[in-house]
Amino acid sequence: MKWRYAIGLALLALQAVAIVRARFAEDRYFCWAPFDQQTQYEIGVTIGGEGLTEFQIQRRYRRPFEGVDNRSANHIFDIIRRAERKLEPAGRSRVTVVYSVNGGQEQVWNYP
Repeated sequence: MKWRYAIGLALLALQAVAIVRARFAEDRYFCWAPFDQQTQYEIGVTIGGEGLTEFQIQRRYRRPFEGVDNRSANHIFDIIRRAERKLEPAGRSRVTVVYSVNGGQEQVWNYP
């Protein structure tokens, strides 16, 4: 019976740690309310100086070149980083994401 209490307390402690971490971390994959941000974004990509079309961007990242993501902006950035490491290891690609979080001021993120 005591081991049940120990497991319950351990789970509650892990959840508390995850909640506190989520308040100070950019990624929010494991917090209680991962959908607390609305990120409006637009992705632009050039490879070797040539721009990709909207369709090519959508195919490359498996998401529309512009839209709204209901998670942290870092979710989009992580998708782009992973795709670029896999598809362009030589580093010829340049990605620009213009985004705003919760309707705030527009910001720009660049890869690399």
